[in-house]
Amino acid sequence: MLARVRSGALMGIDAVVVECEVDMALGLPYFNVVGLPEGAARESKVRVVSALKNTGFDLPQKRITVNLAPADIRKEGAAFELPIALGVLAAARLMEEEPLGHYLFGGELSLDGSIKPIKGVLPLAVAARAGGFRGVMVPAANAAEAALVEGLQVLPVAHLREAVGHLTGSAPLTPLMREATPGVGPRKAAADMADVRGQPELKLALELAAAGGHNILMAGPPGSGKTMLARRLPGILPEMTFNEALEVTKVYSIQGLLGDEQALMRERPFRAPHHTLSDAGLVGGGPAARPGELSLAHHGVLFLDELPEFRKNVLEVLRQPLEEGAIHLARASQHITYPCRVMLVAAMNPCPCGYFNVPGHKCTCAEHRVFDYHARVSGPLLDRIDITVQTRAVEYHQLAAKTQELPSQYYRQRVEAARERQRARFHDAPDVHCNAQMPSHLLRRYCVMSPRAEKMLELAVSRHGLSARAHDRILKLALTRADLEGHGRIEDVDMQLAVDCRMLDRRGWLHANTQGATDASRPASPSWKTDPGDKH
Repeated sequence: MLARVRSGALMGIDAVVVECEVDMALGLPYFNVVGLPEGAARESKVRVVSALKNTGFDLPQKRITVNLAPADIRKEGAAFELPIALGVLAAARLMEEEPLGHYLFGGELSLDGSIKPIKGVLPLAVAARAGGFRGVMVPAANAAEAALVEGLQVLPVAHLREAVGHLTGSAPLTPLMREATPGVGPRKAAADMADVRGQPELKLALELAAAGGHNILMAGPPGSGKTMLARRLPGILPEMTFNEALEVTKVYSIQGLLGDEQALMRERPFRAPHHTLSDAGLVGGGPAARPGELSLAHHGVLFLDELPEFRKNVLEVLRQPLEEGAIHLARASQHITYPCRVMLVAAMNPCPCGYFNVPGHKCTCAEHRVFDYHARVSGPLLDRIDITVQTRAVEYHQLAAKTQELPSQYYRQRVEAARERQRARFHDAPDVHCNAQMPSHLLRRYCVMSPRAEKMLELAVSRHGLSARAHDRILKLALTRADLEGHGRIEDVDMQLAVDCRMLDRRGWLHANTQGATDASRPASPSWKTDPGDKH
């Protein structure tokens, strides 16, 4: 006697349909699961038998073999327990097999037959729709997550008895259907930019980064507001679209990071891993392949504080994902792709002690230690950072000022207006959401420069020996500045600012400082206009 039930196994952030074949034959009572089960999947036979007996089903004393096909894909987790239990009942002719073919099933069984929530329900629902199934039967706690997929019948079950009752027709369940595209909802109250005193250049640099999705590096002494402002960056970013929220939710679903009452990720992620992070923790992978911090920051912000303190190999694996917006992991049996369209926000001190060339403080670092500290961040990684801004300690008169700083709402309105111009510009490029993601073949079409701006870019490239990547990133940054100000083309002021933002990451400024240069002789921060009344 043979029965077939369909479930799903995770590969990357997607699910692959898995056929659970249950064979019941004569022989000594035995329960075996084959098809490359791992960990909890291998142990499922014990929980399935106990759940069936405690639910009141009397199984025949026969040899039971469960095959999870295709056999070359590793099956992890406890999501296969509900489909295996239903397959055993169908193979024992305690229920009809025909209704099982309409759904994908997923759920973990308790020994008493109750069904616990599982990871990866959203990818399972997407696979069900792509495979032409009528719907999915999932734990009640995961039903709202599965209902995000349009045109799919979602059957929430809390106990094995409910699942059997629906499939036999004795107690039909009420499907949970999505009636319309849900919005991402109101934004949570976030930390406000008005809380930060001073640092007008840094605030406007973050506004520029948010407007175009550009990577940014902040360099300055401890206590100058780098971390405080970075944590306020999500508050000025535009709201996620529903499709973006769905992509982020898939990543958090397979990690089991969705809250009990949260079916959809509504806020842009902000991830700030510790500098002891491993390369697998950053990009994903490991023995049981899972997304890393880069993918958990998808469509959001990845904040790396104390950038030079991260291990060299960890920083170097950032290079390709930042360029492509995806992570490709090759394993012996499978190839996995994780999405990672992120804004990289990094912060670092000028030296290990933090006070190199800072007025009022004495640096205790030897010259070679300062050079070694900066050398931990490689040139190729710096080449992928569009904005580099130097911060300075906040002065007393700024701390004691009674004037109100500009709130996050002010910056968010300007950012959203700039992003709206970019959405209109890239309406025929669905994979491009902002200027930083613009591919090279669109640069000539959209980066229209005035003659003075073009001459300025030519001088910068020839004088500083900039790479082709740096040339393209300067163009994108200048276009973002033009979008913020509503220019129809890139003007010389936009280009000057973009070039200034790139020049601060040249090694020359560090060399000048180590030769005994004073604070006044250091290269200044970009020529931002900091008067709130000006158009900056």
